[in-house]
Amino acid sequence: MSMSFARGVEDRQTSRCDKGHKHMSTLKDDDYEYAFEMATSNIRYGLGSTREVGMDFQNLKSKKVAVFTDSTIAKLHPALTVIESLEKAKVPFVVYDRVRIEPTDVSFMDAIGFVRKENPDAFVAVGGGSVIDTAKAANLYLAHPNAEFLDFVNAPIGKGLPLTNSVKPLIAVPTTAGTGSETTGVSIFDYTPKNFKTGIANRALKPLLGIVDPLNTRSMSPQVHVASGLDVLCHALESYTALPYSSRQPRPRNPIERPAYQGSNPISDVWSLRALKMCIDNLPKAYKGDHAAQEQMVLAATFAGIGFGNAGVHLCHGMSYPIAGLNKKYKHPGYNVNHSIVPHGISVAVTSPAVFRFTSSACPERHLEAAQLFGADITNAKMADAGLILSDALRKFLYNLDVPDGIGALGFAKDDVKKLVEGTLPQHRVTKLSPNPVGYEEIARLFENSFSLYN
Repeated sequence: MSMSFARGVEDRQTSRCDKGHKHMSTLKDDDYEYAFEMATSNIRYGLGSTREVGMDFQNLKSKKVAVFTDSTIAKLHPALTVIESLEKAKVPFVVYDRVRIEPTDVSFMDAIGFVRKENPDAFVAVGGGSVIDTAKAANLYLAHPNAEFLDFVNAPIGKGLPLTNSVKPLIAVPTTAGTGSETTGVSIFDYTPKNFKTGIANRALKPLLGIVDPLNTRSMSPQVHVASGLDVLCHALESYTALPYSSRQPRPRNPIERPAYQGSNPISDVWSLRALKMCIDNLPKAYKGDHAAQEQMVLAATFAGIGFGNAGVHLCHGMSYPIAGLNKKYKHPGYNVNHSIVPHGISVAVTSPAVFRFTSSACPERHLEAAQLFGADITNAKMADAGLILSDALRKFLYNLDVPDGIGALGFAKDDVKKLVEGTLPQHRVTKLSPNPVGYEEIARLFENSFSLYN
């Protein structure tokens, strides 16, 4: 499902992030973007809707479905339901259950090798963002057998080439309430040669269908609920405060070159703001085991996915990639893995107080609006205080969810800042959507201000 929208230069969103427009008089109007596109997967929501997936592939006349999952989910209700449904519909399938939680280029290549050997004509991904993203990558490289791995990886790390061949149908069945990967054309992984995360972003990678079944998140531990929910929070808040699409330049020479992450826009705003409120209202309850709140978080993840999948995210995500990639010893509680791990939602959230204090000067009204959703009294607030107010609200929210006390609690020291900054700088896909421009010094300061959250 995709839509395109255009507007005149005279309607540019100058009131939202004025700092990004000070240079406009020195550039030609045609240097700026004038259109945005909305693309998302079809979504099916409902308790127990996973059991329909066999009929979906039957309707697609699929001859061999690749079932992607991880070794934990493979033994649990969501994957077992998918397999039972495929068997009932008499749809042939093969299972790949070696997905790595927080995948790497190495684990992606293993999955790619599997599908090139099996040659499926459809995919179903049952799991969290790691599983869905791995299936997207396997599907992409199955369709491009002669491609080198870095051909489609985001520039400047890879070549960022557009897709030339059609991918197979992919149905995503999320088992976490966080990534929103069931709605997007984005696939994220750790690039081991550089010790940071990067990704592949193309609308063509989005699943044909996302089956959003709240029953599938019941197996998550409380800590996984928190970590995945914080990804929702930052998806919503970053996309809502991102550089407006009409401030992005240069304009693409061809529509095929228009990025998936385009900047904040009037349609993404609606989804992102609603997701933010749902997350603030429900994540603390979901952490405590409230099933109704957990169902709302599943919806919030999808809502945020529609929002950020077209608007993009910015600094929290850009800075999270080296936090996760450079981690050597920290293993977050509640994750059944045999390697060190800073969950994506945690790596994103720990910099959020510093980030939103920094970005507030670009669009203080939006930062105050967000702070009010957290419960802050903004009746007499000054625009200049928007960042501080939102930062304090975020700290309180994170503290009540038992989030580690900054990147220091994750094992990082002051002499790691240089590597953390160097891992952030190449993340142009997201850092260039910051409403305030950043370079080495600004990013270094944000990391330094994120060592401790509560002291």
